[in-house]
Amino acid sequence: MTSSPRRSPGPQERQRDAERTRQALIEAGRAEFAAKGLAGARVSEIADRAGVNKQLISYYFGGKEGLYHAILDRWRTESEQLADPEISLAEMAFRYLEAAHSGPDMRIAIREKLAEDVRGIDFDPDAPELVHLRRRQADGEIDETLDPAFVLLLMQVVVAAGFVFPADVKRYMGLDPDSSEYLEHVGGQLQLLLARLAPPAQAPAT
Repeated sequence: MTSSPRRSPGPQERQRDAERTRQALIEAGRAEFAAKGLAGARVSEIADRAGVNKQLISYYFGGKEGLYHAILDRWRTESEQLADPEISLAEMAFRYLEAAHSGPDMRIAIREKLAEDVRGIDFDPDAPELVHLRRRQADGEIDETLDPAFVLLLMQVVVAAGFVFPADVKRYMGLDPDSSEYLEHVGGQLQLLLARLAPPAQAPAT
């Protein structure tokens, strides 16, 4: 009995294999970069996590830095979608906190921010995040006496606290910053806090 010749994969199968490989490398890179940062991550360890040859990182992403920036670009796209102008500021902040604790992408973004050289940063009054908060302030969601830039930084600090100050979270709250209890408690407190940034309701004229 003769065996039939092995069939070569068609274009669609090759495309699916390529997408699976790319996705496996992205997931492995997310875990590795979150734990060790760009400098500390090793191509061989990322490839081992993904179960593929390390040469494929260069083939698909142009190297470790290309993979790193592909992950950051994906997070920026997802992050922009969280800033829904149709939801309250408190709900938006909770979505960011929830996203930060549902995967490693926020941890990678925070590492990137910590590594930035402040001497190379220029003031950007038209940064999209500030424009978004100014619009909310004009709509009466933030008291006019508050600086939108400060409100933005306040939200960033709370979202990042579990990663940047994990020991203080346990010391002051007695909670594991990776736990669902932490997310529930801090998310609730953040929503309460931001809801109180709106100007007080005006009493009806008599």
